[in-house]
Amino acid sequence: MYVSLRDQPGADAAPGAGSTVRRVSSTVFLLGVVSLLTDVSSEMVASVLPLYLTAAVGLSPVAYGFLDGTYQGVSAFVRIAGGYAGDRGGQPKWVAVLGYGASALSRLAMLPAAGFAAITAVVTADRLGKGLRTAPRDALIAEASEPSMLGRSFGVHRALDTFGAALGPLVAFALLATVPGSYDSIFVVSFGFALVGLAVLVLFVPNLRTTAGAARIGLRRALREVGGRKLRRPLLAAGVLGVLTVGDGFLYLSLQERDNFAAGYFPLLYVGTNVAYLALAVPLGRLADRVGRGRVLVAGHGALLACYLLAALPAGGVGLTLGVLLLLGVFYAATDGVLPALVSRLVPAETRGSGIAAAQTVVALARFASSVMFGLLWSLQGPSRSLLLFAGLLFAAVPVAAWLLRGVDRTEAPA
Repeated sequence: MYVSLRDQPGADAAPGAGSTVRRVSSTVFLLGVVSLLTDVSSEMVASVLPLYLTAAVGLSPVAYGFLDGTYQGVSAFVRIAGGYAGDRGGQPKWVAVLGYGASALSRLAMLPAAGFAAITAVVTADRLGKGLRTAPRDALIAEASEPSMLGRSFGVHRALDTFGAALGPLVAFALLATVPGSYDSIFVVSFGFALVGLAVLVLFVPNLRTTAGAARIGLRRALREVGGRKLRRPLLAAGVLGVLTVGDGFLYLSLQERDNFAAGYFPLLYVGTNVAYLALAVPLGRLADRVGRGRVLVAGHGALLACYLLAALPAGGVGLTLGVLLLLGVFYAATDGVLPALVSRLVPAETRGSGIAAAQTVVALARFASSVMFGLLWSLQGPSRSLLLFAGLLFAAVPVAAWLLRGVDRTEAPA
């Protein structure tokens, strides 16, 4: 990974050697550090939440499905607003600051929260912050990157983000091992990491004005671009695949039910997935730049299909559990950064944040529906049969998504 101190997209390739040594902008790297610290904070809480809510609080699979769906999908309500606000002002950094700040404050709000309603409210506040910040942040990444390096830039950012996501469960596990049952300590330390991440964003990330600032894009035009022909098929594909994406918490709970290893080291399951994601985010981002982002996106869902089949087996063990975590990491590395890289080139630069937000909104809403449906299925027929049903549906959906995304990399909008 090379980091350039120059933020202009065209400055990334030096004469001569520039064709072989390509650099990622310092803006991308700094935003990755912000995400690293924020993900340490969020994953500290997320890694203990499924087991805590089902075992300690006593939520049923249906209630947990609703809460997990809220975690996955509530951010959809502000993603478009965040993307448009960043486009409208041409300074998405400050929109991102609001989102990161809201998530940081939600960590402290977990301290007095007790019961399903209060925890749901805090999770909602956290996810609304995430929804507000994600599209403006990704628009900054796209603005600071060469078009031919978008996959790599998003891959570097997601690698740093995922390094934090891998550290978070380790910190939570260490705290619980030191003081068993001390969830309050997790919330306080989590707030500290979030606050440092916010400080890095405010103090060190440059206030990079996007090209949208001069255009003063109107809401009507932004909505027209988001609903335009070039985005229609990618958004439909993202929705079809998203509604068949089972939340991580459900996958880990299914492993915990069949496997003593997963039950004993539950918070560390998140670490396994994130380590695989960390190792593969940059290579798969570069592969997407070369062979097509739509192809890599579809292939990532093939890995998710294999993940479902392994998780649905009636007997487990360390090897099979690690296989599930590896495949889940492959899925995220092939999709999480690749989708915004794909969408960012299908809309004009002045509506880039809105376009990315539209894709993220579709995915968030689809995953909300997925979590609620999977929770109901789990209650009716158990985890294994539910995973097999989702696997069958995903098997049918993958070729449909491949057809929808065919040739999409060749329909880029002008910069």
